Amino acid sequence: MERQPEDKERWSYLTEEYRTMLYRIAFSNLRNRADAEDAVQETFLRYLRSEKPIADREHEKAWLIRALLHVCTDILKSSWRRRTVALNEAVTAGGGGVFLPYQVKDDETLEAVLKLPIHYRNPIYLFYYEDYSIQEIAEILNEKEGTVKTRLRRGREAVKKMLTERRP
Repeated sequence: MERQPEDKERWSYLTEEYRTMLYRIAFSNLRNRADAEDAVQETFLRYLRSEKPIADREHEKAWLIRALLHVCTDILKSSWRRRTVALNEAVTAGGGGVFLPYQVKDDETLEAVLKLPIHYRNPIYLFYYEDYSIQEIAEILNEKEGTVKTRLRRGREAVKKMLTERRP
């Protein structure tokens, strides 16, 4: 089925507007370039297949992030992922700086955030790196605001502990 010109313009807008942000979030969850690219692509495909109209841009953005996090969870749970190690991860397992694509600098705080369990990592990443409010994060993650606040606090404590253990 051929898409209408306005659909092509809409698709172009969506990919240009959200692909970088979605990729950073996917990479922070999956820690693998290829898996992050696959997750973003699958998220856009799910958006195209969805039947529900989305009211405005903020709901659209929240829907895309929520769908992306579900795709990342699916990838992390897959038996293929659990049984294999990517070549680039095996080579760099000994150390070296971790940075997100499209991130300007290598950041040791970001390294610590990426080592957190996913239930702490996502709220911290969305709050500090994507500038979402606690209320918005709660909506995106489908959690209560109190839960998000607790996870932010515990995540910050874990990051602080990791960073202070590194320093002499």
